Parts: sequence; C-alpha cells; structure tokens
Amino acid sequence: MPLEQILSLIANTGFPIVVASYMILRMEDKLEMLNKSILELSHSIEKSVN
Repeated sequence: MPLEQILSLIANTGFPIVVASYMILRMEDKLEMLNKSILELSHSIEKSVN
C-alpha cells in the first residue's frame, strides 16, 4: 500500500479512532463499577437466602 494511501486512511479514520478509544476508556471504568455492584448484590442476596 503506497504511503499516500496510508496517510489518507489515517487522516480519514483518525477522528473516529480517537473517539472510539476515548469511549472505550470511559466505559471501562463504568463497567468495572457495574461489575463490583453486581458482585456485591449477588453476595447480599446469597446472605439473605441462607
């Protein structure tokens, strides 16, 4: 692939890549918090059943 095509591809897709990367990083923290909440809820339900 010629250098001009590579540079054009980067220029055309650079913004969406940056936005997608930003969103992934932001959502990673939220997903981790959600995972912790689900585990805590699961433990609470388990304690109340037993």
